Amino acid sequence: MNILLDTHILLWTLSNDPRLPEKARKLIEDDRNEIYYSIVSLWEVQIKHLAHPDAMPVSAETLKEYCEQSGFQKILVRDRHIFALADLKRKKDAPPHKDPFDRMLICQASVENMIFITHDSLIPGYDEPCIFGV
Repeated sequence: MNILLDTHILLWTLSNDPRLPEKARKLIEDDRNEIYYSIVSLWEVQIKHLAHPDAMPVSAETLKEYCEQSGFQKILVRDRHIFALADLKRKKDAPPHKDPFDRMLICQASVENMIFITHDSLIPGYDEPCIFGV
């Protein structure tokens, strides 16, 4: 199975953070699964690192190095990922969610037939079968 990690799941995985849910850990550690990180996550981390280095101590460059050392595969942003944003809809009863990084990650996972692992409680409000909330 091809799995795309949400940015916080990626960070928790690489830092062995106890907040990483066991369900996610098992999927990530399963050798049958291919784990991906997105260039979108690098972008998000760099913006947060520059704005608040105390809250986001890792830079995008360092994160990329950690991902490569862990054997994670990188996914770039393609035009079809961007075009998929037009069809990304939230369920009618879902609370608002405006994070552009999350929306792009969901579209990447959907277009590439990946499972998107997240711990963000707002993301399952999108009507996308690729989303796997943990």
